[in-house]
Amino acid sequence: MADVVFLGPQRLQPSVDQILEKLGVQGPVCAVTAGWQEREGEVEELQRHLDRQVFDLKLYSRADRLFAHNPLLRKAHSRRQAMLRDQQRAYRLRLYHALEALRSLEQLPNSSSARSSQIRAAMTALRQLDRHHLRRIEQIHSRFPETSIPERGTREEVLALLSSCRAVLIAGGHIAVLLNRLRLFGLHRQLQDKTVIAWSAGAMALCDRVVLFHDRPPQGAGDAEVFEKGLGIVKGVIALPQAGQRLVLDDRQRISRLARRMSPAHCLTLDPGSFLHFRSDRLVECRQSSRLMPRGSLMHPKAENVRHEQALA
Repeated sequence: MADVVFLGPQRLQPSVDQILEKLGVQGPVCAVTAGWQEREGEVEELQRHLDRQVFDLKLYSRADRLFAHNPLLRKAHSRRQAMLRDQQRAYRLRLYHALEALRSLEQLPNSSSARSSQIRAAMTALRQLDRHHLRRIEQIHSRFPETSIPERGTREEVLALLSSCRAVLIAGGHIAVLLNRLRLFGLHRQLQDKTVIAWSAGAMALCDRVVLFHDRPPQGAGDAEVFEKGLGIVKGVIALPQAGQRLVLDDRQRISRLARRMSPAHCLTLDPGSFLHFRSDRLVECRQSSRLMPRGSLMHPKAENVRHEQALA
């Protein structure tokens, strides 16, 4: 597998030009901005930052044209999305009660003889719920294979642009839309041999699992939830963009709960200035990122074979 780089948000502290130079990437690059939806293709600022040609793959607008000309594809896509929404709603209901049980048990006095064993049992139940939800998502996707086969000419246009560039940049935005369009055009296969630089939701999409999280949403304390199956380009990692804003990083109990729940995957923060460089699932370099630890602390990620550690855990 080629190099894959995860970055923090790029709007205020762009660094893609430095990464391309570091990796020795010359010439034009492709960009995926489908997560921006109606703002897709607004790459002038990115092009000035990189001082090179940027070809936006325009997956969002291409998909809209496909749906307009292919009613069967549009219907299958809408049906799949409705099933995914229903599954997420049902999972969210079960998740609330599973987390409430765990939090209640954590409030028991340390002197309680049943506390430790019951907390472990509640965490096991929570992890089983997450795994069951992910299996249901996979089953739903498998029922609609036609939604990943666009018309021949459209796919060939995308592949031609990809073949002309050594690197692909995947921006953030709406994670559900971004993942959907990447799958629709088969990019989960095409990216395997490309240098990929992704930030924010783009980094989330490349992991095994997409986890939504926010400890301080406007409506009150939030619960992290497994949202989707990612593309699996980088295995054994949960990307946490803007963790400094979205997580209460000094709440050791919340950090511990999330780290243990997602284990053996590594929960890695992506804030402005963050840089994670993977090669063949091995983290080879890291800057300004933290790993959430089971004891509730934060640790600088070490260069290690993530897949190997995942298999042993």
